[in-house]
Amino acid sequence: MNEEPRISPRSGGRAARRAARASALPDHLRPIRPGMSGGTLNVLSQQDMERIHNAALDALERIGLADAPQSGIDYLTAAGCTLGDDRRIRFPRALVEDTLARANRSVTLYSRDGKTDLDLSGTRVHYGTAGAAVHMVDVEGREYRDSTVQDLHDASRICEQLDNIHFVQRPMVCRDIPDNRDMDLNTVYACCAGTFKHVGTSFTDPSYVKPAIEMLHLIAGGEDKWRERPFVSNSNCFVVPPMKFATESCLVMEECIKYGMPVLLLSAGMAGATAPSTVAGAIVQAVAECLAGLVYVNAVKPGAPAIFGTWPFGLDLRTGAMTGGSGEQALLTAGCAQMHRFYDLPGGAAAGIADSKLPDMQAGWEQMCSNVMAGLSGLNMVYEAAGMHASLLGFCHESLILSDDLIGQALRCVRGIEVNDETLAVDQIAQVCLGGSGHYLGTDATLSRMQMDHVYPTYGDRTSPKEWAEIGKPDLVAKAKARKEQILAERSPARFDPVTDAAIRARFNIYLPA
Repeated sequence: MNEEPRISPRSGGRAARRAARASALPDHLRPIRPGMSGGTLNVLSQQDMERIHNAALDALERIGLADAPQSGIDYLTAAGCTLGDDRRIRFPRALVEDTLARANRSVTLYSRDGKTDLDLSGTRVHYGTAGAAVHMVDVEGREYRDSTVQDLHDASRICEQLDNIHFVQRPMVCRDIPDNRDMDLNTVYACCAGTFKHVGTSFTDPSYVKPAIEMLHLIAGGEDKWRERPFVSNSNCFVVPPMKFATESCLVMEECIKYGMPVLLLSAGMAGATAPSTVAGAIVQAVAECLAGLVYVNAVKPGAPAIFGTWPFGLDLRTGAMTGGSGEQALLTAGCAQMHRFYDLPGGAAAGIADSKLPDMQAGWEQMCSNVMAGLSGLNMVYEAAGMHASLLGFCHESLILSDDLIGQALRCVRGIEVNDETLAVDQIAQVCLGGSGHYLGTDATLSRMQMDHVYPTYGDRTSPKEWAEIGKPDLVAKAKARKEQILAERSPARFDPVTDAAIRARFNIYLPA
């Protein structure tokens, strides 16, 4: 088996190290990268997780879920569920546990070019967008406006250039496209034409899945290639909390499974409104609903790839406003991530949401708190991690760019502390203190590890006040805006070749200009 040769951090002189710093690091020397393992943060004890699990099973067996479509009733009752006189589907404990035992744990979310595939095993952590905002944040005018398909395409193009954004789930809706079918199809087009990274999308009607799949077959180069590496997944709100199936979304889910599209089972209750107000209770309901979804998926097709999407949100009980940037939200997400680990299932949840309306100090503390806790908890898919404001009502391109820096620091926390003979550094301490310079600046050991151990911000400012004044007192948002304009001045490398693009435009009503 051929492996990339490992380069000793001690090899070579200062000139070689300077040359290495000027070029991109090989993956094994990068301080952060997609899919690093988290899981060092445990907000729940083993007993806590077992109690949540048993409470969820009790809720499924005793309460069940209402409003399944007839096809869902047929699938679920054939699998062993019962349909009560109240039309609620109830899930026997043994059926749920059997489904958990045979569920697909080897889920990979593919990229279009094969360079940024996402392995969702274990506690591997990936950050990306999501949210379906209805507004764009204008940072110059400090205003909100309706989001458009061009905004969505631009967001996808920006994500393609950001190392710490690992996937692109639709972060906004195209409010300039009045027809829902056209909107869904243009969403797929705009995202895929902007990035090679894995894309997540939703469908408003089950009949829209088939034409979207036809478009994806064109992009992939055929049905066989699509089924071999499906690079788009379906974000599916299959439940309407509390404990009801979303009939149309369930039919969408069935269609997506049929065509080989991975499904995100998304339960998004609001703690205190559509879910219990306690953190533990909201997690119990989300787990119960997603377990029901897991049974549903495996009843449709055993082993179909599904992501356990427990997404409970916090609520300000004084006003009824969502609190995506709260400490409670961070705990909800971290607790859900632990339950994913408890089941050893690929999972996703929401983090990085700002209640703040602009990329300001409030947004920074809100976005960092939950993003760090999600990563440390080993959450496989951290959705809504970048660019989201006003509790998911607004999306901001500049904030998306700044979030790349923020997530970089979060990933450094996920990487943790390596303890070995070299990092314990006793030999360094002896060399510096016993007849050495008395400091570690510029030593071979410091220089050899400065890129491996440290993450340096691209936009964050670490200059002294004097230097900051001398370089014109640069503004963080202004730097992000300049970077946005630089990215959008060039066409995305992920754009479709002219023949494929012409074939898509001949069959579908594409709103973006050619």
